[in-house]
Amino acid sequence: MVSLGGFVFGYDAVVISGVSGAVAAQFALSEWQVGWVVSAPTLSAMFASLAAGYFSDRLGRRTMLRVVAVLYVISSILSAFASGFHGLVFARAVGGLAFSSLVLAPVYLAEISPSAIRGRIVAMNQLAIVLGLSSAYFCNLGLTALGQTDLGWVHAIRLDEETWRWMLGAELLPAVSWLIALFAFTPESPRWLVLNGRVEEAREVLLRLHVRERAEAILARIGGHPGAPPRGAQLDILFSRPVRIALGLGLIVGCAQQITGVNAIYFYAPIVFEQTGVGTDAALFQAALIGVTNVVFTVAAMVLVDRVGRKPLLLAGLGGVTVSTLLVAYAFSEARYALTPEAVAGASEAIRSLDFSAVYNATFISDVRFKAALLDAIGADAYRAHQSEILRLAITMNAGLILLGILLFVASFAISLGPVTWIFLSEIFPNAVRGTAIALVAFVNGLVSFLVQLLFPAELAQFGAAATFAIYGIIAVFFFIAVAAFLPETRGRPLEASG
Repeated sequence: MVSLGGFVFGYDAVVISGVSGAVAAQFALSEWQVGWVVSAPTLSAMFASLAAGYFSDRLGRRTMLRVVAVLYVISSILSAFASGFHGLVFARAVGGLAFSSLVLAPVYLAEISPSAIRGRIVAMNQLAIVLGLSSAYFCNLGLTALGQTDLGWVHAIRLDEETWRWMLGAELLPAVSWLIALFAFTPESPRWLVLNGRVEEAREVLLRLHVRERAEAILARIGGHPGAPPRGAQLDILFSRPVRIALGLGLIVGCAQQITGVNAIYFYAPIVFEQTGVGTDAALFQAALIGVTNVVFTVAAMVLVDRVGRKPLLLAGLGGVTVSTLLVAYAFSEARYALTPEAVAGASEAIRSLDFSAVYNATFISDVRFKAALLDAIGADAYRAHQSEILRLAITMNAGLILLGILLFVASFAISLGPVTWIFLSEIFPNAVRGTAIALVAFVNGLVSFLVQLLFPAELAQFGAAATFAIYGIIAVFFFIAVAAFLPETRGRPLEASG
């Protein structure tokens, strides 16, 4: 039931990939404003994660999960009815407060799981996330196709004119379902109950999860460790040398997960694919392939994580991320851009009405220079409205190589950094400060993610796709070395041995 929150998070985070283009056109947004719409949830999530970690240690894991579910419901309603840039950013930021489920769910799942299968159990949350993001991709694709039909009811509910509102509003169904499940079926974490002196309640929860002998053994092991410390003592533990070392290791993995560009891929996938000239509908379909790949390789991670271990998967994934981002960078660097009168003559009426004479018969080897020439020739509004079709007419490149590189990136991330990051974080901190410590790492993780999302549209505009992906590849090499040099293996260790 707790992992259903991962599904809602995955949908909420990625649905914007199909929304951003339509919103940018309807509200006349700049690249920076699009970046804010996409990244606003991550900014608010940074601070919410800090608060969630603290309050989950004080008020309980389940209580905070219920608060998160309510925030998802509110956000989906506000997003669907947003009337402009500021309203949409605010609604998305409310949803970002709920992204603290990324901190809460792994802690809860780790605390109710046997150590032998803890990796698989915590990875269930990541599987739910990728199922949610896959659903968002396919929902975007399906609603877009439905909005292009001539059905009367489609026009009556304005699905044809404002498809993006229905994409955002569809989140309400899983969000409400999760809220009901948390109130009806989900017990409190037994480890949190013991830490707060509620031993009999913890015993009842453990007996629901294990046979009596196993439940009593777990209760005895938990009870052999100190209860929840006073606030001042908690800070002493948090900044003790063993926990400082654990925080450093957590920051290596937490930063690696985001700074290699995963959310640039997930949240801007249709925009990236449109840069290859395949058109909007094909770009949405290719983005849906990301969802399928994510699910397949997350399942593979669940199978392997308790057999192979955490560190080998992280190294394999970072190696794949390095190869894939450099492959995408190479493919974009080989692209050529040229518009001819003949190509424009066969285009839509809207394209034929524009004056491209300033760029006719000129060949550009840089997407940045080509777009700059188009902006001078036809203006920003016309380019923003017709970018996809113009690129389709002008570009010559190996689009299949881009698709291969992106799918390799997603596969590499899904089998390693996606699930293993949160598994590793849930295993390296002591019970007394686990929620707070993971929240600190999540804050930095969120900060890096926010910057990646905010800057990506501007990076594409200023540096071009080839340079942007090359930067991600170089960063991945650095973190591969850091993980190889410093990270321990945590597979099979009891949580009470953490820290």
